[in-house]
Amino acid sequence: MKYSLFISDLHLCTNSPHTTGLFHHFIQNIAPHAEALYILGDLFEYWAGDDDLNTPFHLEITLALRTLSMQGTRICIMRGNRDFLMDDKLAEACNATLLSDPMLLDLYGTPTLLTHGDALCTDDTAYQEFRRQVRDTTWQQQFLALPLLQRKAQIEQLREKSKSEKQHKSISIMDVSLHAVHELLQQHGYPRMIHGHTHRPAHHLHHLEGHTCDRWVLGDWDKCANALRCDSSGISLASIPD
Repeated sequence: MKYSLFISDLHLCTNSPHTTGLFHHFIQNIAPHAEALYILGDLFEYWAGDDDLNTPFHLEITLALRTLSMQGTRICIMRGNRDFLMDDKLAEACNATLLSDPMLLDLYGTPTLLTHGDALCTDDTAYQEFRRQVRDTTWQQQFLALPLLQRKAQIEQLREKSKSEKQHKSISIMDVSLHAVHELLQQHGYPRMIHGHTHRPAHHLHHLEGHTCDRWVLGDWDKCANALRCDSSGISLASIPD
């Protein structure tokens, strides 16, 4: 039976050797059996721009994905809140397709809406203001015009600031807003939804105007690698063994 796999929030970097090892195990031994692999954001801890492709670590990751693609597994990558600056050169290096966010597709006969998930955290107004700023085309052009090392230094500063601010935010404010979820489901005709970002793997049911919508949430890979498997019979969430 044909099936697709979904992963998100790996946050790969040189400081995460265990997660990187799990990624290679997954890419070499599990993903080749799927017809498609969807990466729904935050593949990398951060992405400073496609001119950073040639570092040894980034070459290692993109080569692994390109090799998987050449074996016959179609790869689709969505930008996350950590790697929203990924662009066409990165996609070309991985032999992958960059997805818009959100993306509605027919998945084995079921309309399915894919999104990273950070746009649904509307109760975190400070983050949403920041998100609007950094997703602006003019801001991105100006930022990418800076030297790469300067960009990386600024990103590191932003990461430290974010870590500090999270200590003072409630858990609920960093989760998705049900109102935002329901609004997005309504806008797209009440499909099934798959997203990541919150690091809270779960299966939710939403009852809206006579419709029942499944919402599947992917977990991060910081402690336990996981993936969704989707085929014509439905979806299941599974841990990935070492």
